[in-house]
Amino acid sequence: MVKMMRKSVLSFSCWDSYCSYSSRRGMPFLHSTPLVALFHSQSSNPTKSGETHLKNGTSKPRVSNVDDALKLFDEMLQRRPLPSVVRFTQVLAPLVKLKHYPTVLSLNSQMLLSGIRPNHYTLAIVINCYCRLNRMDYALSVLAHFFKLGLQPDVTTFNTLINGFVLRNRVANAARVFSKMVVGGHCQPDVITFTTLIKGFCAIGNNTAAIQLLGKMEANGCQPNIVTYSNIIDSLCKDTLVDEAKNLFSEMVGRGIVPNVITYSSLIQGVCNLGHWKEATRLLYEMANQGIFPNVFTFNILVDALCKEGKVTQAKSVVQIMIQRGIEPDTITYNSLMDGYCLRGEMDKAKQVFDLIVSKGFSVDVHSCSILVNGYCKGKKIDQAYKIFKEMPRKGIVPDTITYSSLIDGFCKAGRLQEAEKLFSEMPSSGQLADVQTYNIILDGLCNNQQLSEAIELLREMEGNKLKLDVVAYNIIIEALFNAGKIESAIDVFSGLSSKGVQPDVWTYNIMIRGLCKGGLLVEAEKLFREMEQKGCSPNGCTYNTIIRGYINNNDTSRATSLIEEMSERGFSRDASTMELIVDLLSKDTVDPVLLAWLKDKV
Repeated sequence: MVKMMRKSVLSFSCWDSYCSYSSRRGMPFLHSTPLVALFHSQSSNPTKSGETHLKNGTSKPRVSNVDDALKLFDEMLQRRPLPSVVRFTQVLAPLVKLKHYPTVLSLNSQMLLSGIRPNHYTLAIVINCYCRLNRMDYALSVLAHFFKLGLQPDVTTFNTLINGFVLRNRVANAARVFSKMVVGGHCQPDVITFTTLIKGFCAIGNNTAAIQLLGKMEANGCQPNIVTYSNIIDSLCKDTLVDEAKNLFSEMVGRGIVPNVITYSSLIQGVCNLGHWKEATRLLYEMANQGIFPNVFTFNILVDALCKEGKVTQAKSVVQIMIQRGIEPDTITYNSLMDGYCLRGEMDKAKQVFDLIVSKGFSVDVHSCSILVNGYCKGKKIDQAYKIFKEMPRKGIVPDTITYSSLIDGFCKAGRLQEAEKLFSEMPSSGQLADVQTYNIILDGLCNNQQLSEAIELLREMEGNKLKLDVVAYNIIIEALFNAGKIESAIDVFSGLSSKGVQPDVWTYNIMIRGLCKGGLLVEAEKLFREMEQKGCSPNGCTYNTIIRGYINNNDTSRATSLIEEMSERGFSRDASTMELIVDLLSKDTVDPVLLAWLKDKV
């Protein structure tokens, strides 16, 4: 069993505490006094007292809506003797399909108070309802009562519970239920059990656990199916582990499992994300040869990937192929096209696509509007962006945090800081909470508009509000302090990061090194440069170029040339600014002849 699963088996000694959990919390339907007595009552045996039928014989009651169910249920409660639990359960089951979960639980409570002993199927329905309502503590309590009633939960019951935890992203709990199922010997997991848990591991990015669980399936006499493999392949592709996904794909085909459009779509997305267009084309041909035709989801992957690469013309060709094949492009398709035009700065064409969405009768959503707002802002057409923003409520669309952040960023970059701050202050009253990215945008706007004291005040406010700050906020402030000549203050902020639980990234170090070099503190700059890797942050090409320029600007050509050599050995190249300084250096007569010869050789 995978490492995580082994931990789950060991920790499942707490299962008994789950069994007693409901008695501590007072579960609403399980621990009423009549039910407690019912657990131990011999007279409640359904074979002795409730085995009667409705007037229309043994046929299942017909329930098409909640009113029918309530009327029939009340009628059944008036009968003497009471109908069997089977008949009551047949009323509850259709209500589950109608998604009236609270109603089902309420009716179940009435059954218990009327002395009707639940059976295996009734409890399974109740577990399902609690899972659907995200009351997993209650669902676990119901499972415990299976055993108290001497009932044996079947694989479907366990699957329902495991799926409930997976849907809530509580995969560790799902794994514990799985372990209880296997170790307790209650029943054997089936392909749905394994696949559900594998889906959970994939959802939290634990591909290793998912693959190890896949390997355990056969040992348990269970064959994986297309859904099992597709979940893992999709997860690997999302993590850019495309080669591993292809290997698993080959293994699947070798087992005689035929891939479907979902499997191929995941692979196509994976290779597109890496820019491997030839491989994407090969997979499309392979699909066609197997008689598997791309659906709108597959085409949307291609359109989106091409647009992100700036290949909007090719993306339009894909849309034409879609239409020729009778596959109607949807809002997602057109949003991708619109985004592609925005990235290229072709806002007139982006607006045409937006208008096309409206003319085709598709619902223009907040994402569509946000793309256009962001595009106009990036193109410095802030008034057009604001016009779209103001029109959104009239179309019944509520701007979200992304929309606000894009527009605030546009105002800041246009130097219209008061309008940005006004919009920022309006967010809470509009039901939108600013996230850390929104705050960072305002911080950057304040710093770029020479309002450093207000930016620092805002940072303190963010810290006071317990907002989970990322390193970006501190990078903005540190750089602004250096630009304002407040070197000591910048160093103090940097030194305090670890106490705030914030890990400096390569850009933090680059900002610090550039600021120290600019201030003539070369010894401190190189010390920080050497400490980077010890702190788990490797320098990049920008780091090397920054410190080399610092040495050249401070007339330490010997140290600069040494770092140029080191940079070349590590595979980094000199940028335009560094090259300009080196070329300027070559023209000076004051440079040592040996160094001059070395520099000429390197250039």
